[in-house]
Amino acid sequence: MSAWLGILAIVLGTLLARSLLPLLGGRVQLTPGMESALRFAPGCALAAIVVPELLLQHDAIVVGAANLKLPAALAAAVICHYTRSTLGTIAGGMAALWALQAIFG
Repeated sequence: MSAWLGILAIVLGTLLARSLLPLLGGRVQLTPGMESALRFAPGCALAAIVVPELLLQHDAIVVGAANLKLPAALAAAVICHYTRSTLGTIAGGMAALWALQAIFG
């Protein structure tokens, strides 16, 4: 039961956080500094998801030759820079990871 209450609390918190500004409409004005800072939110959220996945292996930070995800992520970043294609970035990064695992793993 406590797990369901926790899930409900998270759902309500997310709903409140996402609907607060639209519900208040024009009554709340964000400062230019806050608007500028909010532009970085999607990138920060993505980094918070991706970086632990890249660096953690078996609950330890691994930076070096044993971590094949790092060169695959670098390949994906290069593909993204040149193509600006989300699908191409994902496919290229995964292909690089699978190739590295086949060769070195």
